[in-house]
Amino acid sequence: MSGAADMNRNRALDWALVAYIVLAYAFVFAPIAASFVFSFNSDRFPSIPLGEFSLDWYRAIATDPLVWEGARNTLMVGVIVGVVSTLLGFGAAYTDYRYKFAGKQVYLALALLPPTIPVIILGLAMLAYLSRVNLSGNALSVIISHVVVCAPFAMAIIRLRLSQMDPALEPAAWNLGASEWMAMRHVIVPFCAPAILGALFITMAVSFDEFAVAWFVSGLNETLPVKVLGFLQGQVSPRINAIGTFVFILSMTLVILAQLLLSGRGAKSAERE
Repeated sequence: MSGAADMNRNRALDWALVAYIVLAYAFVFAPIAASFVFSFNSDRFPSIPLGEFSLDWYRAIATDPLVWEGARNTLMVGVIVGVVSTLLGFGAAYTDYRYKFAGKQVYLALALLPPTIPVIILGLAMLAYLSRVNLSGNALSVIISHVVVCAPFAMAIIRLRLSQMDPALEPAAWNLGASEWMAMRHVIVPFCAPAILGALFITMAVSFDEFAVAWFVSGLNETLPVKVLGFLQGQVSPRINAIGTFVFILSMTLVILAQLLLSGRGAKSAERE
């Protein structure tokens, strides 16, 4: 009887956990789902019951030059930020993995600090600094600011991957005659490749979605999230729902690809062990 009671209790806990997870996801994704549904609604204002199914708002953004300009800026900034942030994150993570030096904890704290700073304060700080060096108000200022925000994410992802590496692999390559650069190319980089690609996709997604810092420093070179604020000023435009759906799908695709890369390589490593 005791065993049956324990089994029923465990089953009840499992169902309670499932219900909690479902409710948490519903709470997080309900506004996004509503925006997706209303993006196909023919009515100008979101209301229940819904109007007819319509693609008018998608046609509107497809023919809007401001949307295309914002999309081009967003894609250009996102790709450059992803590449630069991943390179910097890899260098920072490898420095942490490879070397021991005084003040290492301070180094790690400073390297991972930017995402913990409120975006308003970070945006104001970047605006003040970039204005002083005559870089504010152009695409380069957005790239620099987003790299500051995104590089710690890349470092954290690649650092986690390096922590799973056998520390004897690199010295073994040196003992077999490989130079430090050869060991980097043939040992470190292949081992970290899934994390490097995952960091690239994650940092691109963060850059695509980031609004506050870009709003402070972009000037006339506005990214798509900043353009959305312009659409909101003075009127409620249903185009926002269509733009939000597009950005959400793009960002989630990048995040899912990163997760598949990281979890897939982790499962293979576990099988080999």
